[in-house]
Amino acid sequence: MTTILRGNAVALRPATGADVPALAKIRLLPEVRRRWRGDGADMAAAVANDLADEDIQTFVILYGDEVAGAIQWGSEEEPDYRHASVDIFVDPALHGRGVGTDAVRTLVRHLLTDHGYHRLTIDPAADNAPAIRCYEKVGFRPVGVMRRYERALDGTWHDGLLMDLLADEFVDR
Repeated sequence: MTTILRGNAVALRPATGADVPALAKIRLLPEVRRRWRGDGADMAAAVANDLADEDIQTFVILYGDEVAGAIQWGSEEEPDYRHASVDIFVDPALHGRGVGTDAVRTLVRHLLTDHGYHRLTIDPAADNAPAIRCYEKVGFRPVGVMRRYERALDGTWHDGLLMDLLADEFVDR
């Protein structure tokens, strides 16, 4: 049986190979590719490789019947450092509709309630103000700037913002 997580406006279901074309199409959009790189010449292969990573659980974000993007999580299971990390991309045509916030909130609820994590992290680009606002609405707080954290398509390095959320800080509304 497939686990489907339901939010207010979105549903999250495990991604499959059948989702590769839709996800690759979104990943190729300039606004997304800027943050979620991958081989532009063969984005489908890049997406398929991501889905094959056994250390990451990827869900397709469904907005109505439309594939709106993907949200994924991975974890550190060492008992003294146990936590999960989250990452997301949403079709820019749907930005500003609460799709990302609802998807993050839905996955966070699942990770806290069903998996028992007490702490979650997310690491947007430091200049990605809309993403940072989205995560703050769910309860993530800035921890610090990771300098020259990520290489951009043009080869330059950019800062990332480490954010975390403790279970008792979750904003579930």
